[in-house]
Amino acid sequence: MPKNNFKSTERHPPKLKQQEERELGQGSGKGKVILFGEHFVVYGLPALAAGIAAETTAKVTRTSTKGWTIDDRRPETPGYKVEKAEEQKVSTEKVIQHLGLDLSKQGIHIELGGDLVAASGIGASAANCVALARALNEEFRLGLNNDQINEAAYEGEKGYHGTPSGIDNTASTFGGLIWYVRDPAGTAPVFEKLKLKKPVGLVIASTGLTASTKKVVDDVAAKKKADSKWFDSIAGQYKTLVMEARESLLKLDLKKTGQFMNKNHELLRSLTVSCTELENLVERSMQSGALGAKLTGTGRGGLMIALVPDQRTMDCVADSLQNAGAAAVWKTTFGQ
Repeated sequence: MPKNNFKSTERHPPKLKQQEERELGQGSGKGKVILFGEHFVVYGLPALAAGIAAETTAKVTRTSTKGWTIDDRRPETPGYKVEKAEEQKVSTEKVIQHLGLDLSKQGIHIELGGDLVAASGIGASAANCVALARALNEEFRLGLNNDQINEAAYEGEKGYHGTPSGIDNTASTFGGLIWYVRDPAGTAPVFEKLKLKKPVGLVIASTGLTASTKKVVDDVAAKKKADSKWFDSIAGQYKTLVMEARESLLKLDLKKTGQFMNKNHELLRSLTVSCTELENLVERSMQSGALGAKLTGTGRGGLMIALVPDQRTMDCVADSLQNAGAAAVWKTTFGQ
């Protein structure tokens, strides 16, 4: 994370214990979704993200050989782990180095698992980093608090994203809701951590399509440049919407929150970042009882989310999305 958000502490490389091949520390990190703010956040408007109940877990086992190895047992969308393997390697090295661990004489084996599906758009890489940092912290008794775990995870996220925003690892570390405001001028972003009084149901569905985030963001920027009044009108509507959506969520007024999600999706559609596949899933969700539904993440493919009031509706929406041909469907909760 940016330096003024977290306090760094120097630590001497801890001495590894002599026992070999035994179970070591364990840790977990939550997945995340963007509830409000895709694309608008690029221009300094607030975004609201949520840590979801589904998690990635990590545990390590001491080995007699130096360095580290990894066994990635996470469920995945087809091809995700192969595609991300090199980035995961860099990320793992960054977390280990940040924590000051010396594996030159005795190493570790890392096993990843949990119920969070490794897929684009739900914070899979951040959950990996947070889970690993917590497992290493527990085993080597580093005494890190959650802010320092978040800092280590942010370093790991650099292996995947170069210069990450910090929103994914923050949601993964703390759960609940994350109110995030990015300064386009490049100063440190603002993070506010919020919690709901009880968990809220969410259905996530994948279109099976992947779009280039850079290409889509650049496309929106070009449209903004070509017609700034058009963009400013849409952005103004979003700014009012997200403030009201935050309050409705904190009050657990899910009917209003769903309406704001629908409106946010309409604005994203105006930015031309939706697609036929997303529209079909959003429509099917609403027909099946969802309180609101919208794309989440980059758009033009990827994922959509549907807000549901209870378990019965969650099951109904999930079944309907599967029947509608969604590439994958997940049921979860957020806010805790």
